[in-house]
Amino acid sequence: MSTSELIRTKLGKLPHKPGIYLMKDRFGTVIYVGKARDLRRRVSQYFHPSRRYAWDLKLQALVEAISDFDIHQVNSEPEALLLEGKLIKEFKPRYNVSFKDDKRFLLIKVNLNDPIPNFVITRLKKEDQARYFGPFVDSVAARRTLDIAKKQFSLRSCRTFTPSENDYKHCMYRHLKFCTAPCIGNVTTEEYKLQVKSACEFMDGQIESIREQLKHEMELASKGLNFEKAAQLRDAIASLEVSTQKQRNFDRVPYSLPLAIHPEEDMEQLGRILGLPAPPLRIEGYDISNISGSFSVGSLVSFYKGKPDPSGYRRFRIKGVTQQDDFACMAEVIERRYTRLKRESSSEKQESSFPQLIVIDGGLGQVNAAYGVLKQLGLGEIPIIGLAKKLEEIYRPGDSSPLVLDHSLGALKLLQRIRDESHRFANNYNAQLRLRKIQESILDEFPGIGEHRKADLLKRFGSVHRLRRATVEEIAEVPRFGTQLAIKLVDFLKARSESDVPKTEENNEPSAEN
Repeated sequence: MSTSELIRTKLGKLPHKPGIYLMKDRFGTVIYVGKARDLRRRVSQYFHPSRRYAWDLKLQALVEAISDFDIHQVNSEPEALLLEGKLIKEFKPRYNVSFKDDKRFLLIKVNLNDPIPNFVITRLKKEDQARYFGPFVDSVAARRTLDIAKKQFSLRSCRTFTPSENDYKHCMYRHLKFCTAPCIGNVTTEEYKLQVKSACEFMDGQIESIREQLKHEMELASKGLNFEKAAQLRDAIASLEVSTQKQRNFDRVPYSLPLAIHPEEDMEQLGRILGLPAPPLRIEGYDISNISGSFSVGSLVSFYKGKPDPSGYRRFRIKGVTQQDDFACMAEVIERRYTRLKRESSSEKQESSFPQLIVIDGGLGQVNAAYGVLKQLGLGEIPIIGLAKKLEEIYRPGDSSPLVLDHSLGALKLLQRIRDESHRFANNYNAQLRLRKIQESILDEFPGIGEHRKADLLKRFGSVHRLRRATVEEIAEVPRFGTQLAIKLVDFLKARSESDVPKTEENNEPSAEN
């Protein structure tokens, strides 16, 4: 196969996905690295005549030198940008001028030639003999990691280059022993530069000792019931994982990528961690929302292959619980949902409607309440877990010792997405009911209408918002109403502007289950 035929064949197989491409000459040397939002469209442009080709001598030379190309598909443009920068620095292709896109993200800079080196955050990379670490896509994680490095290695955080004696007297970091204070000679310049070099190794991704130390401190804090400190240390470890991950070197073959959300991979990883016989294709998430026991509602969100499936969303108004009891509310929702599913599956002679995993927003109490109902229904074989918000612990029925996952794992991120979506859905429904109640109260001010007529109106139109749009004839058709009373009601509602009461969006989401 000739060079042109090889390129033509490879062009036809390119995906319409973001990624990076590597142009090679006849010796297999990488001569250009580029990124693309659409790989197929971008790479194809090099091999089709264009106006730019006629005047751009550099482009002409590049295209004439191309003998082959490779691509690597990624999940997003930021990932493509990061990988492009890494590969340019590794291969140093002669047709790449420089990696100028660093300025889009945060960089951490330190100049070891300074008398007292200091780490700073910047967005612009200069040719100033300083060391730069990055780029960092997650700016919050980058800043938090720099703070950890300064505390772990006792580095300066002063804004002034050479603090005066007056500045030093009020230096909080020195009194907290976060800084060795080289500016006043507490340590020698050579000793301080050794601290800086250790921090540079840390920024390069050599963080194993720091990570282990933080994990040890987190375990001690957790055993000592100091959950606030444990949570802070957990977040610090997660930030280290996120930010330093960007610093690892990409191998030439195969090219590795920063970890990114991939729904199906997260789903498969979750199945392995939980010991399920197969990846949970269908996952249902549940949550309860109420305010002091009033307007108690439940929510069900459905995820298929790691992605939200709004067609499977359901909402529940709690009927059998009059007080604030999340356990009892959860039990009612589970009982209503799976009694119905069991009935439908029995009539349809299929079991596919049942999920492969149930996720409860809550701890052991909510999980045990839901599991007890499932056992009563003969559905105890359905895997069920709870995700507690405090430390993101995973609880299983009857197991008081929770499972704690690394916060960088996609499996945990998937569970968090399910939990957060069920929480959002439940809260929105609760807010709709409360606002609807406020709107309905306007009817109490209309003379000649009692509870029965009010109930008939709301049963017919659903809400005051829809009642405002009804005609006199439509209102007159409601039981206990006539034309004269309908006219008076229309005039009353017109006089009371809709702006007098809070508005609610018309609910386009799935209706509540009975």
